Amino acid sequence: MDFPLNISFRNMDPSPAVENRIREKVAKLSRLSNRIIGCSVVVEAPHRHQHKGKLYHVHIDISVPGKDLVVDRAKPLDQAHEDVYLAVRDAFKAAERQLEDHARRMRGDVKSHSPSSRDGATPPAE
Repeated sequence: MDFPLNISFRNMDPSPAVENRIREKVAKLSRLSNRIIGCSVVVEAPHRHQHKGKLYHVHIDISVPGKDLVVDRAKPLDQAHEDVYLAVRDAFKAAERQLEDHARRMRGDVKSHSPSSRDGATPPAE
């Protein structure tokens, strides 16, 4: 991993175990793509005044040349995110998908459509 990694915790004490898990996940991302130039991860616990279970929120910013890939789910998808490790796992799965999609677009594996073909109109004849 040859890029800066910033890990921060909000509304909770820093956890060396969670930080180690994040470092492992980031190392896996770096094996998927050698184009990562920076990564920032924020793990946020809900405010203490919420009455329902504590659902953790994980925000990931991955910088690649020319683009920032962002994984940010304002509302966790399910109650499993009461476990911070599952919230981290799910966020990094989403980050992997975004990184793979970005790599496919950069290789040209994904076709881009011209604006006229999206709306069903036929392109003008030359």
